[in-house]
Amino acid sequence: MFRVLGFWAFVIALMFLAGHMYIPMFLFLAQALIFVVLGYLRFTEKTYMYLFGSYMFLSFCGMVVFATFK
Repeated sequence: MFRVLGFWAFVIALMFLAGHMYIPMFLFLAQALIFVVLGYLRFTEKTYMYLFGSYMFLSFCGMVVFATFK
């Protein structure tokens, strides 16, 4: 599933590139690379759930902080 997330993050990065938005493009490209690498590491199902949960927690906290101070 992390490889699928990597694919869609890469597609979103390409759309940002087409719109000349370079900072979000690099962020989504980095996420895509991390997702693809994690997809090939052969962790257990429980480990993948913990990784995805921590990713979601950090991204939601980052969005709240960004929305608060922007």
